[in-house]
Amino acid sequence: MILIFGGAYQGKLAYAMDRFKLTESDIFRLDKWILELIEADKNVEEAVRKFIEEKPDAVVICDDISCGVVPVDPMMRKWREAVGRTLAKLSSESSEVIRLFCGIATRIK
Repeated sequence: MILIFGGAYQGKLAYAMDRFKLTESDIFRLDKWILELIEADKNVEEAVRKFIEEKPDAVVICDDISCGVVPVDPMMRKWREAVGRTLAKLSSESSEVIRLFCGIATRIK
């Protein structure tokens, strides 16, 4: 698995498409998926475990939503926490972890 994360509008999608020669539909958008799971009251940890098992070669992008003011809305706080925990889990499982900031990629792992 390849994990690419960074702030919103930093160029993650374009970087993944260019570097790995993928189309937009080939790339998994983690933060949006986790929000959908939470809104549907699904078990995020179980879904992530299943995703790791079924898609070990996925290229995953995720907006880093851990910075800034903690949301007042309980669902948004739950989403923020779930994204953070999932990023930690996927980072340990990924063969490569890349942070994108201002369009510049930094390989972390």
